[in-house]
Amino acid sequence: MPRNEPTEVTGEWDGGRSTKRRKAVRYAVPVAVAGVAAATIGLVPAFAGSGSPDLPKISAQDLIAKIAKSDVQQLSGTVQVTTDLGLPSLPGGAGVGGFGGGQGGEKGAGGAASPQSKLTELASGTHTLRVAVDGPEKQRVSIVGGSADYTLIHNGTDVWAYDSGSNSAVHHTAPRDAHRGPQRGAPEGFPEGLQGATPQELAQQALKAAGDTTSVTVGDTAKVAGRDAYQLVIKPKQAASTVGSIRVAVDAANGVPLKFTLTPKSGGPAAIDVGYTRVDFARPAADSFSFTPPKGAKVVNGDEAARQHGKDLKDLKGAKGAKGAKGATEHKGPKDFGGFDVLGKGWTSIATLKGAGGPAGKDQLAKGDAGKFLDSLGTKVTGGFGSGHVFSTRLVNALVTDDGTVYVGAVDKQALIAAADAAKK
Repeated sequence: MPRNEPTEVTGEWDGGRSTKRRKAVRYAVPVAVAGVAAATIGLVPAFAGSGSPDLPKISAQDLIAKIAKSDVQQLSGTVQVTTDLGLPSLPGGAGVGGFGGGQGGEKGAGGAASPQSKLTELASGTHTLRVAVDGPEKQRVSIVGGSADYTLIHNGTDVWAYDSGSNSAVHHTAPRDAHRGPQRGAPEGFPEGLQGATPQELAQQALKAAGDTTSVTVGDTAKVAGRDAYQLVIKPKQAASTVGSIRVAVDAANGVPLKFTLTPKSGGPAAIDVGYTRVDFARPAADSFSFTPPKGAKVVNGDEAARQHGKDLKDLKGAKGAKGAKGATEHKGPKDFGGFDVLGKGWTSIATLKGAGGPAGKDQLAKGDAGKFLDSLGTKVTGGFGSGHVFSTRLVNALVTDDGTVYVGAVDKQALIAAADAAKK
């Protein structure tokens, strides 16, 4: 059967800054999906159906333009998420992932039903989401579990989160025009900064890298969720990157990205991926976005809980900052350390945080029980920078030096060491 011939883009692309592209990204998938899927972006590769559809040839430039012109505002369907980052297990059996944390008691300002309480659960394993969207004002996503479901609903100014396992709900109020803000529709109550994890947003971010560091081609056609699709293939040209390739399946009829798959350079199954197993572009039923807490449910006012949580933190900081408070140790953020910086560009960018060990912690990370603990989790390394430990996943690696400086990025171990060496010169 004829296949689409690969075509390559290596020049600069406008990064999706056109008005039409922003509109497409804003409406194409629920804000709720963006918040829930943010911690993990995975999809089983077998979603591509048997046989490749015979579609007209298209260039990479034209396929990118097709994505930009897409203006889908209604859809419903099922998304399957599988993440295999190779995260290390912590001593004592602690770790990330596993559905059902909603039954574990209070988590965050909103308790078990707080959206933030679900993020770490999606960091590994396989999860099924059911989604619906009707423009920027109405979105719904449910995480379907074996014994309990978790649902987020945005309808106008109302944002509800409900955990059936604990029979608890959190209500937030979203501004009526929230979708016009800088976060493109993230209503209050969703985790901040985690809206860019839908297939559409992921495709946009990946295409922004198209330049002299990236190869963009069109691969074979595919069937995704029963839809004919082209596949945009994005590959880093920088050797130190741990990313092997990114494959974006694009609906041949309407230009909506249906599947996003990131495969590490080391091979094996996809590490980060998200996509539809079923999708319908008809308007969902209006009652899909209605919610009334079940009888007996514990309902939390999320706005008030967040305000109180902020007040408690402010009072605690004030108390710890008072002179003469014996033994008080104030919590420190990045601004209290030596500064946050980004080294390099493109796929091999490395984020650095200096002095994460604090002034009193200099050279203490390698000593005593702390050193033994780090040895059990990471690999001891040395270089011109001194010594430290590298902590590895299938995609992201981090170097923590013994003086407390952290280097992290989707790069190999040698790139981290080289960055640390260069910083000492």
